[in-house]
Order: sequence, then C-alpha cells, then structure tokens
Amino acid sequence: VQLQASGGGLVQAGGSLRLSCEYSDPNFNSNAMAWFRQAPGKEKEFVAGISWAGFSKYYAESVKGRFTISRDNDKNTMYLRMNSLKSADTAVYYCAADPPREGSSEPHEYDYWGQGTLVTVSS
Repeated sequence: VQLQASGGGLVQAGGSLRLSCEYSDPNFNSNAMAWFRQAPGKEKEFVAGISWAGFSKYYAESVKGRFTISRDNDKNTMYLRMNSLKSADTAVYYCAADPPREGSSEPHEYDYWGQGTLVTVSS
C-alpha cells in the first residue's frame, strides 16, 4: 500500500477531526496530492488539494474556511484538519497523489489512491 489514510471516526456535529495520509515512497514528496470523499450513493468529490511543496492549496467551496490541508514532507505525510463538521461531511475520505496538474478536482487524473477512512458526523 503506497498511500495509507487514517484518522477517521465518529464525531458530533461542530466537532473536529484530523486525517492523515502517510506514504511509503518518498518520491511522493515531489507530487501534488489531494483529499477526496465519497458519501453513500454519491460520486467521489474533490475536497482539497496541495502542491508538492505545500505552498499552494485548493479547496472545494463546501469546505472552504472549515478544512485545512497541509503536508510534512519530512514525515511523508499529508493531513486534512476538519473543523465545524456537519452531517453533510459524512463520507469515506480518500487521499490521492500525482495528478497532471496540482489542484485537479478530477478523480480520474490521479494515479495513486489510499484505501479510505470513514468519517461519520452525527447531528
């Protein structure tokens, strides 16, 4: 497994969680990465993206101001800090890497995927 997502769980609305995506291959430090999510019965959707060095960040409108994407290339890890969680944020969250352009919101453009971590927000 090249990308390992973790940190999901059950949280009350208004609460916070931090997801992590650890990658085994340090070559991913040279790749843009992103978080996607998929709710039951819905298509996979872009949540946030980050450039290889972490200076450029991209967010879906639905999470702007509440979620923060970051990465620590020394630790081979990307993060997603999620605050003010809503029931609508309930989904399986996936990390992905190596799109042809940073910030891409198209799942099919990503070559590598983690296994997903479930976030459940109770209202």
